[in-house]
Amino acid sequence: MTAYQISTGLAIYFVLWWLTLFLTLPFGVRSQHEDGVGAPGTDPGAPVLARMGRKLIWTTIISAMIFAIGMWAYYAGYLSIERLSKLMGMPF
Repeated sequence: MTAYQISTGLAIYFVLWWLTLFLTLPFGVRSQHEDGVGAPGTDPGAPVLARMGRKLIWTTIISAMIFAIGMWAYYAGYLSIERLSKLMGMPF
């Protein structure tokens, strides 16, 4: 593997990790209004307990699985430029 392949793989994983993080952020969050607890002067929509550590771990696991499936599909030939351009109806 060349340095370009490694850096491209890391860049793709980084973008995938951020997308997965934003997808997992709303799960399991309860607002102060829903729990009926809250400090005076705070927004009632503020989370009571965000559990960011747990979300970061799940984000890493989910994005690693998606990345692994994508790499498998690429090396198996399912994600080649020729195949994708044919699916989109564009000449290659």
